[in-house]
Amino acid sequence: MDKQLISEKLESLRRCVLRLEEKCPESFEQLKSDIDAQDIVTLNLTRAVQLSVDIAAHLISDQSVAPPNTMAKSFDEMVKLGFLDDALATSLKKSVGFRNIAIHEYEEINWEIVSSICKKNVGEFKQYALLISKMIG
Repeated sequence: MDKQLISEKLESLRRCVLRLEEKCPESFEQLKSDIDAQDIVTLNLTRAVQLSVDIAAHLISDQSVAPPNTMAKSFDEMVKLGFLDDALATSLKKSVGFRNIAIHEYEEINWEIVSSICKKNVGEFKQYALLISKMIG
């Protein structure tokens, strides 16, 4: 396992979370009307998701298992390996859904949901980072 690589990704994840905490407007209405905040929030949420998946993929590749065939399944595999609990994995899998919508524009982004993610779910990235930090020692 390349602990240095994982540590660098964890630091990038920390910066994304910090930007989200600093730049997400207080209300859904403010976010909906602030294009700059939308860009900052969307970019940092998608980066946080991608970094979380990258970290999972790296840890999984160090095991004797087949690689997951989707980003979301990376978190299922992390549960099977005993690296994550079901609740955190479920939340992280939902974040992949947001990432896919934001990146591929499958549908219009619901800024009320994004605002809620910023207020209620950003801490899950922190929890994930803490678990991984402890794991790599």
